[in-house]
Formats: sequence, structure tokens, C-alpha cells
Amino acid sequence: MSDEIMDDQVNEEAVEDTTEDQLKGDEPHSEEHDVSEEELDEIADAAIAALKGILEHFDVGEVTIDEYEGDEGELILDITGDNLAILIGRHGKTLDALQFIISAITTRTMGFRYPVIVDVEGYKNRQRQKIESVAYSAARRAKSQHRSVKLRPMTPYERRLVHLALRNEPGVETASEGEGAARHVVIIPC
Repeated sequence: MSDEIMDDQVNEEAVEDTTEDQLKGDEPHSEEHDVSEEELDEIADAAIAALKGILEHFDVGEVTIDEYEGDEGELILDITGDNLAILIGRHGKTLDALQFIISAITTRTMGFRYPVIVDVEGYKNRQRQKIESVAYSAARRAKSQHRSVKLRPMTPYERRLVHLALRNEPGVETASEGEGAARHVVIIPC
């Protein structure tokens, strides 16, 4: 395996681990770095330019990219248009990859990490609602059965949603366990 490929894999794993640690509040993250309106505009411009450049290579026709701030202070770019299923891919894998690339480009361009979420016609919002529902149900089960509940393996983004959904839920704590594609959230009664 070439050094370049190994470096890319190590960097991707580091981004995954750092992202989850940061999201759980284990380490300081960019959201604590106050960004000015000017910097936020620069982040949005860099992310949108990168996204438009990538979309040129897909046969998706005319698209609109709406930008707005999410509940957790992240920048959300929502793509709307016709024939966008190709951007989501099977189980959202293409969309996850697209988001990873845009986040990496934006981080490199800006010199610091700021959370950027790429969505297609509200797909991630619908997925978020499903994952939050699963998290709350598992938390109720953990509390009522007085035992830890292990969720299915999830992407870093999905694990983040579980941690965020349950961070203020009384009687439970969350932890991530496992490696790589088998990494999952465990909900622990306390």
C-alpha cells in the first residue's frame, strides 16, 4: 500500500474520531471558535463553490443550493432540483461521501473546521428524525430494563445525532464503541 493511500486512511480515521469526540464535547471544537458573519459567509462561499464544482460531474441538471444555519450552529447546504437520487445513493452513502469531501475542502480552505452539512431535498432531516426516534426509544428501553442498549453500526454523522439527541436525556449516557464500519452507540442507564 502506498504511503499516500495510508496517509489518506489515517487522516479519514482521525477526522472521524475527532468529529465524534468534538461532538460529544470531549474536546473543544470549532463551534467554540466564534466565527464572524464575514467568516461564515466565506465558509458558505467556499463550500458552495466546491459543491458546484463537484456537481458539474453529475448528470443532475439545474439545481438550487439553499444555505441556512442548523439547530447546532452548523451550516446546512440543501440541494434541490430534479433527478437528485444519484446524489443520495444507496442508504445515503453517496451523500455522506459528498459531505465528507465538502467538509475537507472547506476545512483546508478556511484553515479551521466548521461543521458543514450537505443535504438533498431534506433527506438528512428525515433521516435525523428517524435516528432521533430510535435513540429515544432505546433510551426508554435502557432505563426500563436497567441495562445497556447497543444500537446498530452507524456513520459518524448518525452517531453524532444520537449523542446530540440524548445529551440532556436524564437517566442515560451514550458512548461509542467498536472500530471502523462496526462502530456503534451504546446507551447506558445511569
